[in-house]
Amino acid sequence: MPQLIVNNITLRFSGLTALSDVSFEVTKNEILAIIGPNGAGKTTCLRILSTVFRPTSGTALVAGYDVVTQPAEVRARIGFMSNNTGIYDRMTAYEMVQYFGRLYGIPEDLLEARIDHLFDQLQMRDIRDTLGSKMSTGMKQKVSIARTIVHDPPVLIFDEPTSGLDVLVARKVVDEIRGLRDQGKCIIYSTHIMREVEKLCHRIAIIYKGRILAIGSMAELQERYGQPDMEAMFFELIDRHEAEVTIAQG
Repeated sequence: MPQLIVNNITLRFSGLTALSDVSFEVTKNEILAIIGPNGAGKTTCLRILSTVFRPTSGTALVAGYDVVTQPAEVRARIGFMSNNTGIYDRMTAYEMVQYFGRLYGIPEDLLEARIDHLFDQLQMRDIRDTLGSKMSTGMKQKVSIARTIVHDPPVLIFDEPTSGLDVLVARKVVDEIRGLRDQGKCIIYSTHIMREVEKLCHRIAIIYKGRILAIGSMAELQERYGQPDMEAMFFELIDRHEAEVTIAQG
């Protein structure tokens, strides 16, 4: 059964449509990439799934719980990380992860064991007592991942987690996300970086102006559109959409 089910989600702001009839599903051990230009609706969609925004219409279920009627249950079962997740300067790595674990209501004995496991898994023992103000970018990303998964949620959302990172740090982040997939997590991965999509993700959803133009595996999309190159396919779909809109408008 899919861990994430989105059915015809639409969101309107002041008469403007930010998302229109967006639908997809994601299962365990799967990463769905959501790609699109700035303003396409990627982050808006992810914020609906994390209960920050309420859809105008449509439904979304996270681990069987509705994002509108059961937001607390959804938040307990989801982890969200973006490229600008803040790290508190005066907290150590351990204190930061502990703080977020306590926010999720994890009992202290279970939380301590969980943090120990995460620090081993993410190779963070050497930065356990490092203050946020003293951390490198790579260290901060590890702490961000740890605090995102400290409550062991079945569904994870990564919103451009490697944006602005140097190639070595970005590669490490991608490796950690691949490891989470192999642990059975259901993952949505939003990015502009096509090579990450090709290497990491099982299926791809291309979104533009609030609509999903295509969704499928890399092989399926290549066969459907006759484009072996992901970037070329992306631009071709956008060009097709714009041409269809122009024709429809007469």
